[in-house]
Amino acid sequence: MNMNRTCQVCGATVKGRRDKKFCSIKCKSIAQYENRQINEKFYLKVDRQLKINRELLKRYNKSGFTTIRKKELIDQGFDAKFFTHYWKNSKGDVYLFVYEYGFLSKIEKGKDKYLLVTWQAYMK
Repeated sequence: MNMNRTCQVCGATVKGRRDKKFCSIKCKSIAQYENRQINEKFYLKVDRQLKINRELLKRYNKSGFTTIRKKELIDQGFDAKFFTHYWKNSKGDVYLFVYEYGFLSKIEKGKDKYLLVTWQAYMK
């Protein structure tokens, strides 16, 4: 049974093993390079957003414990989906952290806010 398989890079006919995906070493190398580029772009996007989030949390949390409207942070580029770790307190509240700066989403007087904190030794 002859299955016509085509190279994922150039579309040429692939000869050889059934699990072979590329017609040549050159096409395999091109595909690996393109995958690295995609992964690199994703890494850079995440890294850039973490830096933005950390800088905003640092700027607005000078005292180590403060409350701010969500909209104010979001309007400046904050994205709560990007964080490095979390901490859950004894009440069950989950604080999300961007390195040493944390935030807790809450509603206060009908307004969406973030409670901003700084990482403490007892949070281990």
